[in-house]
Amino acid sequence: MTTTVTNPFQACVQVLIKPNGVFEALEDAKNWSWIPFILISIATIIPSYMYFGAVDFEWYRELIISTQAANLSPAEIETQRAFITLSSMRTASFVAPLGLILASAVIALYLNLATKGDEENVNGFTDWFGFAWWISLPVVINSIIAVLLLSLSSDPQINPAILAPTSLAFILGLPLEHDWFGLLQNVSLISVWSIYLTAVGVNRWTDLGSKKSNVIAILPYAVIAGIWTIVNLV
Repeated sequence: MTTTVTNPFQACVQVLIKPNGVFEALEDAKNWSWIPFILISIATIIPSYMYFGAVDFEWYRELIISTQAANLSPAEIETQRAFITLSSMRTASFVAPLGLILASAVIALYLNLATKGDEENVNGFTDWFGFAWWISLPVVINSIIAVLLLSLSSDPQINPAILAPTSLAFILGLPLEHDWFGLLQNVSLISVWSIYLTAVGVNRWTDLGSKKSNVIAILPYAVIAGIWTIVNLV
């Protein structure tokens, strides 16, 4: 049974548990996307800012540099050390939403092109751009868990993976310098959740059918994971 959604705040909750009704409502109320954009931006800033307030920053800086040292000269290492400061990292926390905007634009472009097979589909780039914020809402859950874990942490040498607490990197306790850290940091319950929401939303907004919608949702993650795996193995 599809739940009737009447406002964007209800939609932000319902999309996580009963997304069909939300995507149906969004076909006529796409200006609601400002709400998840604001929620996701705040949810992205807070854990990162908390992390740099709790971590032993000298330890963190040396950890970051050690992962790059093999490819840097001594002079470049010193430049990196001077560049990585507590204030610069906290500033980066506040500008992170700019990266989210770019990522959402890429998602929108992909979905706009991938759904061209449905001749009846009238959704354009801006529609899919708004859609991208709704499928990203599981990030808020990720941030709530990260905030709770950071609040309970007593060790100042905090693994950066704590910022993605549902990721395989965090669950397996992988250190930042591990070859598979980058890939497994992005393999998480949140990414699976977003894939599911994408499939549901594309299926609701187009006549492509569930199988094609599933392929459209999974394909980007599969390609990126495949390339990342090949690079690590070579």
